Amino acid sequence: MKEDNGKVAIVTGGGSGIGKASALALLEEGYSVVISGRREDPLSQTVKESGESSKIFGVTCDVGNPGSVKNLFKKTIDKFGRLDVLFNNAGGGAPKKLIEELTYEDWQNVVDANLTGTFLCSQEAIKIMKSQDPVGGRIINNGSISAHTPRPGSAAYTATKHAITGLTKSLSLDGRGFNIACSQIDIGNALTDLTAGFSKGALQPIGQTLSVPTIDAIRVAESVYHMAELPLEANV
Repeated sequence: MKEDNGKVAIVTGGGSGIGKASALALLEEGYSVVISGRREDPLSQTVKESGESSKIFGVTCDVGNPGSVKNLFKKTIDKFGRLDVLFNNAGGGAPKKLIEELTYEDWQNVVDANLTGTFLCSQEAIKIMKSQDPVGGRIINNGSISAHTPRPGSAAYTATKHAITGLTKSLSLDGRGFNIACSQIDIGNALTDLTAGFSKGALQPIGQTLSVPTIDAIRVAESVYHMAELPLEANV
């Protein structure tokens, strides 16, 4: 683990998959890291795997709940005093269904996790980044290949990921005068628990179920770290 670089990052959905890999990569490179998720056990396991460093801790948080999000950011500031990077990674999808079969509850759960959560966390991050010294920071939003090319039966997920692209561009413009950059990473099929079955086949836009190759989540984590380290006048 490298020496403390004085920077602080929040990674939502940091107890598993891409979030976990990214949090541990940032920690290894000298960041202090706060990870959040709805379940405490995965967060505790990630902290344990880090060697239980004093530079990482977990906060249970439902990113679709404003009060829960405010608590996450308050605890971050109470512990580390500033915020340099927010990786909006938390999210999920609905069961694969035709749109007329998708329930309102399924739709709303995805909107809350993927879109409202990104909005609420970005809002709190920007408040901090505008007021700290030195001013500024970087927000990295987890988009998806679905922000460009969806799979069948993914209306809720695809709609929110298209919306993330618009939100990212708006935040980038609104934050520019305050040295706040907003980036987006559109990840393909990273090998996580959510994509573990893809090697057996996933439904494609052509209507066929085909085996889908995946990449190691550490490749995504390396990209997130690269984006986090860019000077704030540069964006991805």
